[in-house]
Amino acid sequence: MNLSQVNDATILSEYVKRFTISAGAHLPSSRAAADHFRAYFSSEATKREMFVVCYLNGQHEILETEVLFKGDLTTSAVYPRIVIERVIVLGAAVVMFGHNHPSGRTTPSSSDRAVTRKLQTALKSIDVDLLDHIIVGGEEYYSFSDNRLL
Repeated sequence: MNLSQVNDATILSEYVKRFTISAGAHLPSSRAAADHFRAYFSSEATKREMFVVCYLNGQHEILETEVLFKGDLTTSAVYPRIVIERVIVLGAAVVMFGHNHPSGRTTPSSSDRAVTRKLQTALKSIDVDLLDHIIVGGEEYYSFSDNRLL
């Protein structure tokens, strides 16, 4: 097979299959969650912010993980209504969020904190728990749960 003839979407799909944790598995730590999310950012991590949601069942087993929103270099619009719709469709009891900072800095911005609170409030209204929100920047990550912000 001539790899120069394989399109980027095919390569990204294969990368995600090989380097993420599959449905039914657990994410045992914030480091494992950051590594899981990092695979979804790989293709555009230095170009744009991306917001990924990992949907889990009541036993914290992965149901599905998807890129839900894409932004530009410094922001990504996140709509709670769309998050809630996907949670209901997938029957998730728990979610984890991950997004990247193309700058490589993992310190949460005031808007990161605000959107996390807004999403947490929306999720609570339908009895769904927010387990963590991970910010990935290069090889580093920041966990809202590890830093007691959830």
